[in-house]
Amino acid sequence: MRGEQAYLRKVNKKTIMKPNSFEATAHSSYQAITRRAVLLGLLLTIPNTFWITIVEVRWYTLDGTSLPLFITPIFFLFWIKLANIAIQHFLPKIAPRLILTQAEMLTIYVFLVIGTLLAGHDMFQNLFGAIAHADRFATPENNWRSLFFAFLPSFWLMRDPTAQAGYFTGSVSPYSPQYWQPFVAPLFWWTLFIGTLIGICFCFNILIHKHWADHERLAFPIIQLPIALTSETVPGLGGGLLSSKMFWIGFGLVAVIDSINGLHYLYPSLPYIEMIKLYNVGQFLTSRPWNAASALNTSLYPFAIGLAFFVPLDLLFSCWFFFLARTAFQVFGAAAGLDGAGSAGFPYFPQQASGAWIAMGLTIVWALRTQLKTAWRIAITPMRGADRDSDEAITKRQYRGAFIGIALGALSLAGFSYRIGLSPIIAFLFFGCYFLLALTITRVRAELGTPHEIYFVNPRLMLVTLFGSQALGAQNLTAMSVMYWFNRGYRCHPMPNQIEAMQMGQVARMRSSSMIGLIVLALVWGTGVAYWANLHVTFSAGATAKAVGFKMWVGNESYGQLQTWLQTPVRPNPLQLLYTAVGFLLVLFLRVMRGNFLWWPFHPAGYALATSFALDCFWLCFFVAWLAKFLIIRFGGMKAHNAAIPFFLGLTLGDYVIGSLWALYGPVNQLQTYKIFL
Repeated sequence: MRGEQAYLRKVNKKTIMKPNSFEATAHSSYQAITRRAVLLGLLLTIPNTFWITIVEVRWYTLDGTSLPLFITPIFFLFWIKLANIAIQHFLPKIAPRLILTQAEMLTIYVFLVIGTLLAGHDMFQNLFGAIAHADRFATPENNWRSLFFAFLPSFWLMRDPTAQAGYFTGSVSPYSPQYWQPFVAPLFWWTLFIGTLIGICFCFNILIHKHWADHERLAFPIIQLPIALTSETVPGLGGGLLSSKMFWIGFGLVAVIDSINGLHYLYPSLPYIEMIKLYNVGQFLTSRPWNAASALNTSLYPFAIGLAFFVPLDLLFSCWFFFLARTAFQVFGAAAGLDGAGSAGFPYFPQQASGAWIAMGLTIVWALRTQLKTAWRIAITPMRGADRDSDEAITKRQYRGAFIGIALGALSLAGFSYRIGLSPIIAFLFFGCYFLLALTITRVRAELGTPHEIYFVNPRLMLVTLFGSQALGAQNLTAMSVMYWFNRGYRCHPMPNQIEAMQMGQVARMRSSSMIGLIVLALVWGTGVAYWANLHVTFSAGATAKAVGFKMWVGNESYGQLQTWLQTPVRPNPLQLLYTAVGFLLVLFLRVMRGNFLWWPFHPAGYALATSFALDCFWLCFFVAWLAKFLIIRFGGMKAHNAAIPFFLGLTLGDYVIGSLWALYGPVNQLQTYKIFL
């Protein structure tokens, strides 16, 4: 057994394609970011963002922004690639002028990704779910007005009664000044604040990207599909990804499944393929203590199995193992009576997860200490005139700009903290936790590519656990609750998407300075488009009238929990602190064991993900991918593994394309349709 584990650990770094696996023939010149590619990116961001808002806010279908690899940008990229192939075959004489290069297609893709993350779950959809919630849903029964209205930062909230009535009930013109003008001021201030957070994250990415990409050679699994799709040649295939038979087998298999299930959704008399989407197997566990696992779900999402194939074997194993261990711990706790009276909160997953993610973040920061020192030394070294156009000079300017950006961002956050009444020490801890989690999520994505909806882990809950709500005070609790929307779930966190865009630029041999400018432009443009799309949809349909996916629960969680803390103050709970320490120490233990023993099979990220909701929908998909990958490598070696890659890419792309087609059919016909996720 140990021999097999050692073998698997040795091949782990080879089982995921290296960042330049699909790079075209090497050449010394850089590929340019062309004006036509930028223009196409700007234009396509509009329908993409509007489409996302329609299907997720109005009809609540597709959930394409809940996944680490966004669905709609891949859908657009697929059709752009097909258009390229069609031009090459049917218009050969003018093809050289019309055909898009890999750099141009990735330019468009980056625009679409940035626009998607801003318009998606846990970003501006959440903002619009909370920006007018307090005034609208304050009642004599919940006593919000007397509890915390005096502490609300009004400059961040839309409090106009007329605009609120149109916003929540709908059927009004989104372009009437009396409705949209009250949103301008709060959105302006939120833009400055969120822009500061995103800018600081971007500066950190500039400082760490080269180290992770060039020195640690992280795999960046999420970029494998867009890189493969835009490349003219894929190693081992002799052509592009779409020329692979294995790819089309995977694509076709999923297309059949999604077509059958989609038709069943519209016509229930037709057959349905069970177990593909979430299926609650815990419903059969009705007797104690087994009913502690009554929420256990299984799924066989094709896209998840396809993406998980690129996750290292040890992490795949750790993810499903720790998830099942977590479930077994719940059953054991019920059998031992640990979930009884006096033990409310057992098994304290939010606290375990918080300790685990903080420990992971601190170990990542410690590992980066040398790189950050090197970046600082490079940044402060005087620049010689003769070197101003060299790569070293460009790197120096980027590092220098990144440190200046972080310093200015910190001053900006200090100003905002003062204005909303956040005490200095709480502001330092709140934003420190936020950026530590951002860095950790980015590392997990860059190294492992797993989902990261760590719903249980957020700075507000961490601080209440450590200090208690009474010690924090109403002002601090209210300020953190108003900011809860952007640190609730992290599915669309900007930081991992930024560094993946930088890595795609490096793979396609695009200048890093050009890619940085492209990302900034996409963020600015995407912000405006996302605001427009959300206001258009909510004023037209009504946020709570017909918008099925309007994120009202974000406001409920923000202010409902605040109400509870203010009415029934909580003190630090020794058991919660104990489980936080357990999560922290267990990750450190797993990290030490993994670093010192080749045979050690457990990855600390597996435990952190399993205790924080990230794997609840995917654990069985990870098991299937692990089993398939294990058997392929064990009996076929790396040659068989590489031959299987197009099949698993086909599973993901097929699911995304057919799921997107159903998400187009639904809004066009004003109905809800089958969605491939949840």
